[in-house]
Amino acid sequence: MSAPIRTGLKPKTHISSLLMISILIFFRGVFSAESNGASGAYGDLVTLFHDLRQLECPTGKDGVPDYSRTSLNNIRHRMLDVEERFIRIDTSGWTIEQKVDRELVRAEMNGLDFNLRVLQPWQRDPAYYVLLWSEQSDTPSHEGPVCHAAIEIWEYSFPLSAEDEKKLTAQLKVIPPFLDQARTNLTGNARDLWNEGIRNVSIQASDLDELEKKTESAGKEFHTSLSNAKNATIKFGEWLKQQLPLKTGPSGIGKENYTWYLRHVLLEPMTWDDEVTLLKRELARAYASLEQERQHNKALPPMRMISSPKEYDSLADHAVTHLMTFLKEQKVLPVRDYMEPALRKHLGSFEPEGKRSFFTIIMHSDPLILYTHATHWFDLARMKEEPHQSIIRREAQPFNIWDSRSEGLATGMEELLMRCGLYDDNPRSKELVWVMLAQRCARGLASLYVQSNEFTLDQGRKYHVQWTPSPWNTGDPSLVIFEQQLYLRQPGYGTGYITGKYLVDRLIMDRSRQIGKDFRMFNFFDEMYTTGMIPVTLIRWQLTRNADEIRDINYSK
Repeated sequence: MSAPIRTGLKPKTHISSLLMISILIFFRGVFSAESNGASGAYGDLVTLFHDLRQLECPTGKDGVPDYSRTSLNNIRHRMLDVEERFIRIDTSGWTIEQKVDRELVRAEMNGLDFNLRVLQPWQRDPAYYVLLWSEQSDTPSHEGPVCHAAIEIWEYSFPLSAEDEKKLTAQLKVIPPFLDQARTNLTGNARDLWNEGIRNVSIQASDLDELEKKTESAGKEFHTSLSNAKNATIKFGEWLKQQLPLKTGPSGIGKENYTWYLRHVLLEPMTWDDEVTLLKRELARAYASLEQERQHNKALPPMRMISSPKEYDSLADHAVTHLMTFLKEQKVLPVRDYMEPALRKHLGSFEPEGKRSFFTIIMHSDPLILYTHATHWFDLARMKEEPHQSIIRREAQPFNIWDSRSEGLATGMEELLMRCGLYDDNPRSKELVWVMLAQRCARGLASLYVQSNEFTLDQGRKYHVQWTPSPWNTGDPSLVIFEQQLYLRQPGYGTGYITGKYLVDRLIMDRSRQIGKDFRMFNFFDEMYTTGMIPVTLIRWQLTRNADEIRDINYSK
């Protein structure tokens, strides 16, 4: 990381000085004697962690994020000091938990380095300048690169209180100067990212229209701020369209950069080629298992779609009750009082036929299927109600470092709970589990080929649809548009559902082999949850005391 920052997308073919030195310190730390106490150096790590978080948020005048050349050069210069402080920290005598915290901080440093050196969203990606967010993500933080000045409209209640109106007014005032700055910063040549950004800016303009309808009773200052934000957004979108013909370059980051991000930021012990192999295998398994389930269920009546709002509400309510009862009675995992209310806030609603996307078609077949994936909401509630004792693990890490744990476990829950008997009274629902696995493999493979620049984004979307099982590959194309853009903007995300699931499966294998006949899923989840929302490789190190995966990641380029 202390090597010169590069502005192009050439692969990283060297090991930075930070990586080389930290390898030596890592080995020393891993094999040093463990103790129950912490050395004073752990306090230095916490201080460095706070300083790094501040460094990641370059705020300029009046709260406007500053991604100017001067600001970025300042961050690069200050990173040198952070790197030197990091490699001086002596982990002798640290507990494994403390060493895991150190690896989280290292991953954050690598994430900032990668943003400065390769991803450069402020330079290549117009969508980075979209600040308005109307819906809450089901993951620990936003999926993909999002500016820290994001305006979370979903957090507000309408009509606005006086305090909220003042806060939102100040946030909206950031939009015009931020978009003015974007015209200078956006010097990249990534055509697909640029083209998709035009659509995102248009969505922000529409969201501002909706916000105006919700805030008719607000004061003059608020409406002036809102009007200025909307006008600036519209003009920015027009400027992007004018510049589009000049954008002719690729948008993917290439295989080597992609692999570096996987290993050193997401802490997944895989390469681009490894992920292609894994996802092709899982795609074949999903298709084969789907046909085997159909064979097994051939004497059963076909699955019917929910046909009315009343029926949807009834089945959704029954599905949540059934899921929570199953988890309690079968003792699959620890159930807390906050879990069911968290899930019931996100039941979805009836949509007419013809307006349904892939996932809403699944929901209108059996809502229970996606409620197993919606254990995401359990995780978010747990982070709020049972905050981790380590400040380094308490909040979501940036750069989607939590991806393998969050999306991997949620995806894994679909098959895991099926295997545990959740759908024994409704065998047709098992078919949907394999349909969803196939779809995630299809979109993940498409994202890999887009990142390697073997596919354009449009070609990736066609592949995504082509390899999603029929007739489930019909419906609203906006979902495919959204997903493939996200996976282009955020390396590793489109595949994280499958690679994360694989890493969770391996962790279950390792723990069951360690514990033997006394292994229980309930106990496994109980100890897994105590580690926090961190990469599965770090969870594995903490639970098994085996550092081989992290050691391999730190030693690789």
